[in-house]
Amino acid sequence: MALLQQLVLARRVDRVELSDDPLECPYFIETELLSPLATVKPGESYTFRYDWYAAVIGGDFPVLGCTEVGVVCERFIADHLPKLRPKTREEYEAIITTKVLPAMRHLKVDAVTFSDVDDLHRKISKTAPYRANRMSNVLSKMFTLSMRWGWRTDNPCVGLERNQEQKRHRYLSTAELTRLTTALAEHLDQQAANIIRLLLLTGARRGEVLGARWDQLDLTIGVWVKPGSTTKQKTLHRVPLSAPAMQLLVDLRHQAADDATFVFPSHGETGHRTDIRKNWKALCKAAKIKDARLHDLRHTYASMLVSSGLSLPIIGSLLGHSQPATTARYAHLADDPLRAATERVGAIITGKPSGDIVKINKRA
Repeated sequence: MALLQQLVLARRVDRVELSDDPLECPYFIETELLSPLATVKPGESYTFRYDWYAAVIGGDFPVLGCTEVGVVCERFIADHLPKLRPKTREEYEAIITTKVLPAMRHLKVDAVTFSDVDDLHRKISKTAPYRANRMSNVLSKMFTLSMRWGWRTDNPCVGLERNQEQKRHRYLSTAELTRLTTALAEHLDQQAANIIRLLLLTGARRGEVLGARWDQLDLTIGVWVKPGSTTKQKTLHRVPLSAPAMQLLVDLRHQAADDATFVFPSHGETGHRTDIRKNWKALCKAAKIKDARLHDLRHTYASMLVSSGLSLPIIGSLLGHSQPATTARYAHLADDPLRAATERVGAIITGKPSGDIVKINKRA
């Protein structure tokens, strides 16, 4: 049975437009209807030719051997990316635009092999190994969805060996924090400065602070309730606010318009501030801070909690971690308060000041 007739009987399409110009219609189906514009009815018979193109209206049109990777990318961006967090969506779209499309745009999606994916991964790995891994993640998800959409029967990314990645842990020192505080006070863009202050005072993720809304904040009892739609774990996160964080937010509330929606508004499409990377770079330069990202402010917040003697479960709750293993990365930072505690015990037992070295006589 001809392909179009199979799709019609399966009620996969309801109307087809035909053209002899492949630029007008994205799908080559090797089929001609008797009329350039026809309504498809189950059970009808058609004549077939090999030089026509078709655009389908009113239904999916998965055609093995006919769809190019470029078309899959377009659908992936339109259908899948809106479900992701803004930062992830931005990263995935950049990878598709700069890495995937230049290499695979005109390949038939069901003709892409493991070697094609592996070669692209190796090429990118020469200069950006972590980026190569992100690219493989994007492709793997794209081909998985292609299987669901009927464009492939397997995933060519299966078995790909990713590059080894080292988790980086950067914490700002007390001296760096002091210099950063001074730089924040002198920074021209005080909205950006306040965003960074709130990041430091709450340990929240950048996207959570940038998109914070006044209706999420209860400034009477000092609580920030983050909806699941704004958190990485997609679950509601209720976190108490410290006195300094409260004071900052109260000051901002007094400065804001009565009908303000966002804590950090802007005139862009989202209605709120979306990027402070240039400000962070300028602040790091002014404060003489090297090799620090905005996300390292979250690590710094966690490190200060650990150094204060708080337990990892409490820290995980404040940071909104859903898995204990995520918080466990800070376990080694607990050595300092534990050492201080055991030094106090040693001082009491020996009668010597804490930190003094006690000489132990060796046996003869």
